[in-house]
Amino acid sequence: MQPLAELLRPKILAEVIGQKHLVAKHAPLANLLAAGKLQSMILWGPPGVGKTSLANILMTTLDCHAIKLSAVFSGVKDIKEALEQAEQNARSLFDKPTVLFVDEIHRFNKAQQDAFLHHLEEGTIILIGATTENPSFEINNALLSRMQVYVLESLTRDDLQLLLNKALTYLGKIELTPDAMELLIDLSDGDARRLLNLLELVGNSSGQSKIDSDLIKQIVPKNLQRFDKGGEEFYNQISALHKSVRGSNPDAALYWFGRMLTSGAEPLYIGRRLLRMAWEDIGFADTNAAVVVNTALQTYERLGSPEGELALAGAVIYLAVTNKSNSLELAYNQLREYMKNASSAPVPVHLRNAPTKLMTELGYGREYKYAHDYPNHYVTNEQYFPDGMLELKFYQPSDQGFEQRIQERMNYLRDLDQQAKK
Repeated sequence: MQPLAELLRPKILAEVIGQKHLVAKHAPLANLLAAGKLQSMILWGPPGVGKTSLANILMTTLDCHAIKLSAVFSGVKDIKEALEQAEQNARSLFDKPTVLFVDEIHRFNKAQQDAFLHHLEEGTIILIGATTENPSFEINNALLSRMQVYVLESLTRDDLQLLLNKALTYLGKIELTPDAMELLIDLSDGDARRLLNLLELVGNSSGQSKIDSDLIKQIVPKNLQRFDKGGEEFYNQISALHKSVRGSNPDAALYWFGRMLTSGAEPLYIGRRLLRMAWEDIGFADTNAAVVVNTALQTYERLGSPEGELALAGAVIYLAVTNKSNSLELAYNQLREYMKNASSAPVPVHLRNAPTKLMTELGYGREYKYAHDYPNHYVTNEQYFPDGMLELKFYQPSDQGFEQRIQERMNYLRDLDQQAKK
C-alpha cells in the first residue's frame, strides 16, 4: 500500500495546499499553466512543501514528454540516457517539449550539472530542478542564469491544519483530540510529508480510534527540528543566534542556542562562534566577554554534554546582556582595506631594532624615547608612522562600557600633545 503522503499528493494546482504566491490565480505558476508553456526553473524550499508535487502537476497538465531523475540515485549513465531520450524526442514527428525533472538537483556535482547546459541552450529540454539548498551556492552559475528560481515556503499552521483535516477525512477511522492535532502540527515543523507520516505512524501503532497528545508522545520519537549541518538552515540559525546576541536579546539568543543544540549542532562549534561574537560585536566595550566565552569553552571541553552546555548557555546570556561595540571590527576592516594599496614605507630609524654593532653605528633605535621613562608613561608628539606619512585613524572607541574609559585616556593624551606644542 502506498504511503499516506503519496495517496494525498495533489494532482492539480487547485489541490495544492500553501504556496499561494506561486499557485493562486495570476501567480507565476498558474500563469504558466494558463499560457500552456513551461520554462526551465528551480523549485527551492525546505522538505515537504510541495516541490515534487508542483513539478508533477506542471508536467502532467501540459502536453510534454516527461523524464524524471533523482540526483540521490542517478549517476552519469542515467543523465546520459535521459539526454539521449530528449534528443530522440526532439527528432520525432511529435512537436512536444521534453521536460526533465531532477529531484535534489544540488546533489549533482559541477560536471553533472554542466551536462544539461548544451541541451538547455539548444531547447532540447526544459529543466525543472528541485532543491532544499540555496541555488546560489549549490547550482552552477551558468546553469542558474538560464533558469527561473521559485521559492517555496514552509507550510503555515493553517496550511497544516487543512492538510490534517483532509487526511483524517480520507482515513475515516481516526479521531484526534485538539491537543493531539496541535502536537502533530508542532512536530511536523512546516513539513507536509512529515505531518502525514506522523499521522500514519500514530494511526498504525496506537490501535485506537481516538488519539490524544499523551499517546502521541509515547509513540513518536523525540522531535528533531529541521537542521541540516552545513546547509542553509544551519547558517540561518547561526545567523539568528548572532543577531539576537548583537541585538541584546538574551531570551531570543537562548532560544536559537537551544534550537541548534536540540537539532544536533556541535556545541564546540557554537562556542567558537560565540567567541567571534565577543570580538566582533563587543570588543573593548567589555573586555571580560572573550574571557567568559573562553572559560565556557574550557568548561565544556572538561565536562562534555549535557553538563558543559550550561556554561555555553551562560556565555550566550552574558554576550547578549553586556555592552556592545563594533569599533574593533570597524578598525580592523578599515585596516584590511587600507593595506590592499599600502606602500612598503620604511620603518623610521628611531623605531628600528639594533641587534648588531653595525646597526647601532647606522643609528638604528638611537633617538627612540622609552615611554615608561616619561610622565604618564607617554612621549608627547612622538612619531610612530613612517616618515612623511600622515597619521591614520583606524580605531574610534564607542561610548559603551570600558570604551568610555579608553576614549577618556585617548583624549587626555591628545591634550598632552597639544600642550607640548605650545
